[in-house]
Amino acid sequence: MKKLRSVTDLDFVCERVDHVVALFSGGLDSTYLLKLLNDRNVAVTAVAVDLGDDPDIATLHHVAAKFGARLRIVDLKQLFTREAALPAIRAQARYLSTFPISSSLSRPFIARAAVDVAESLGCGAIFHTATQSQNSLRRLNGAIEQLGFNGFYGSPYEYTSISRSDKIRALKSAGLMSFEQRIVSGDSNLWCREFESGVLDNPESFSVPENLYAWTRVDATRQSESTGHKLSITFRAGEPVAVNDGAMEPLPLIKHLNNVVGAYGIGRFAGLEHLAGGEKVLEVREAPAALALMDAYRHLETAVQDYELLREKQALEQLWVREAVEGRWYGTLRASIDEFLLRASQDVSGKVTYDLSACTLCLEAIQGVCPRYIRNRDEWEAQTAATASARSLADLEPEEDVLPLATRLAMGA
Repeated sequence: MKKLRSVTDLDFVCERVDHVVALFSGGLDSTYLLKLLNDRNVAVTAVAVDLGDDPDIATLHHVAAKFGARLRIVDLKQLFTREAALPAIRAQARYLSTFPISSSLSRPFIARAAVDVAESLGCGAIFHTATQSQNSLRRLNGAIEQLGFNGFYGSPYEYTSISRSDKIRALKSAGLMSFEQRIVSGDSNLWCREFESGVLDNPESFSVPENLYAWTRVDATRQSESTGHKLSITFRAGEPVAVNDGAMEPLPLIKHLNNVVGAYGIGRFAGLEHLAGGEKVLEVREAPAALALMDAYRHLETAVQDYELLREKQALEQLWVREAVEGRWYGTLRASIDEFLLRASQDVSGKVTYDLSACTLCLEAIQGVCPRYIRNRDEWEAQTAATASARSLADLEPEEDVLPLATRLAMGA
């Protein structure tokens, strides 16, 4: 058994290995973990993973150095965009069809970075900081297991509960004062920013401080970046390729939509997510680009795909989400569904247009390539009636192509 779950396990592991990887975001929990490791005689490589959330590199270096850790920053922005964000669009990846999933997408890539660094440096352990009230516990552990890491791994916070106030007090004594201002636990990447715990603990009564939001603050200056408050998103073979007819690669396109759509206050979510034991916790998030892209994709695939395919796809979408949420990202089931979703996406091409206003994304146009929708109902009704009443192929020929009977007889027809 190589899974560590407590501070006692931390002591046990640090007595047996001389070099460890610690996942490090710069937040309260991961900074306190560096302090715990600094108190033990072990070399530490702190791994910070850039998933497009623009981390404060200077601060990460400062804090890691303070606790004697060597910082390794792994840039996975492009990989995360291609292998997480784009599949999430195809899968309509919303938890119980309510809010976009986020850490379910990011944790497998964070785990991959940790395993790669640990194996390249010969580290005997990977530490992270998830607790029993955080679903990242099974997502990180699950991904590390699926990736085949042979050393020790896990979180000392799983069975050892240390309060936020105790961590803040200990870090303050070590000379780090900034954590006194942290009122929630946060996580962010290119796709989503989410918050939990602290002032958001109680689902029966909570208020989200406006300063927690970054992308979805209403901003008239940023609104002006969208021409006439119109937004069009173009897809080619299931991939977003342009905004307002301006071609973009997926990574800058998602960043652009977070900025433009978020400026209207669009893309805020709050809801409950289950823990491994069935209990529920409140999570708040903002994801304007995810909202716009998944909505546009749904409209466009509805325009071009067969109904039976869409019906079966919807059932598979939530199965894809479940595998991600439960920490089985690298499992065969999710990968197999992903192949189906990728194949179905090859027919999804066209453009979707919206009108943007305060907190509203209003659909204005769907233009599919090879669409199945009807443009002129009267004409369609007439053609359908003619087809339904025909008794032979000859009845279906256009009238102008049918020669008079006398002419056909004269021609020997």
